[in-house]
Amino acid sequence: MLRGAAGPRRGQVRPAGPAMGSLGRCLSRGLLRGQLGQSRSPGPRCYGSAPPELQEKTLVLVKPDAVQRRLVGTVIQRFERRGFKLVAMKLLQADRGLLDKHYQQLLQKPFYPALLAYMTSGPLVAMVWEGYNVVRSTRAMVGDTDSATAAAGTIRGDLSMHVSRNVVHASDSVETAQREISFWFQRDELVAWESGDRDYTYGP
Repeated sequence: MLRGAAGPRRGQVRPAGPAMGSLGRCLSRGLLRGQLGQSRSPGPRCYGSAPPELQEKTLVLVKPDAVQRRLVGTVIQRFERRGFKLVAMKLLQADRGLLDKHYQQLLQKPFYPALLAYMTSGPLVAMVWEGYNVVRSTRAMVGDTDSATAAAGTIRGDLSMHVSRNVVHASDSVETAQREISFWFQRDELVAWESGDRDYTYGP
């Protein structure tokens, strides 16, 4: 009988190597803990195990005009197709207090009353997306603030005609995103979950 390389004996768990995907690494860690007698909750809980660079977050608002035009699904589809992960979402009627905090740098601008009327004219959808370089990528996906000059292929370039109805808001920096997310969501409203397609999006 031919003798090949010895594999793991029954009951052994092969250590997770570099070729093993994130789910495999998660399962391996869970089984090893079980063999060593360490306490663990049922099932392999690897939530939040993504590297920090994959946990960058940004706020996206689908504004009242886009909600009225039934574009919410179209906007979500853009982000899902790109590979970003949705970690929070809600439909709400924003009030002045919330918007004053969100747009605090625009409070003294002459156009602010019109902006406030627009943003309170109907419900909007607030979302938090997560992924590698998500803030900068989202700004590129959204396009120029003025829809008339936004490039074709961007959300505003494809879905809106005028700066006063420009469909979406997106945070302009990581620091701004952290601040804006805290205005729109409680900490426990952000869901930490393991994406099954992460290895296919970013590699093992």
